[in-house]
Amino acid sequence: MTTRVMVVDDHPMWRESVARDLAEAGYDVIAAVGDGAQAVRVGTSLRPDVVVLDLQLPDLSGVEVITALCKGDTPVRILVLSASGEHQDVLDAVKAGATGYLVKSAGRDEFVAAVARTAEGDAVFTPGLAGLVLGEYRRLASSPSGDDDDAPRLTERETEILRFVAKGLSYKQIAERLVLSPRTVQNHVQHTLGKLQLHNRVELVRYALERGLDTDG
Repeated sequence: MTTRVMVVDDHPMWRESVARDLAEAGYDVIAAVGDGAQAVRVGTSLRPDVVVLDLQLPDLSGVEVITALCKGDTPVRILVLSASGEHQDVLDAVKAGATGYLVKSAGRDEFVAAVARTAEGDAVFTPGLAGLVLGEYRRLASSPSGDDDDAPRLTERETEILRFVAKGLSYKQIAERLVLSPRTVQNHVQHTLGKLQLHNRVELVRYALERGLDTDG
């Protein structure tokens, strides 16, 4: 099935350009809107596979839009596409539920590929920003809030795959590293999600980061 995308940006020329690039790449652009209230209304109604969202909007903030769209059992996958690479903007967006974050200086091919990875559930970031997010989760994890004795036990293979997920590798990249099929990797991830009672790969990444599984060793 074709990936359904909604574009949210208050600059008409930029919005139209992004929508055109996505359509030419084979995506189904189901909406292109210019303010936060409309983004929440349309996104909640149509439930696109991916929302490409600018943070700077004339009414609601991008973080407010992310929070609204990520409510419920089936949150929308959101790729922020912003002119800002400020650390606080990135962290606020991710904490609100954004799946990934690209700055607008990203090339067309990089952007189109990022939308595809976002649709698959990958956490995608402009190079350099991923390290920022990893560092923040490590900082938060340095003050444990609970007892891990009751945490579900993962197998060696599940832990190995979870470590690669935390590093931001795609299913295909993990499969190549471990000489497995992408489907097998996906099955392991889905099983791990169920075991940990998590809902998606973004939550799984957060779980891994909180436990330092993004580090080597």
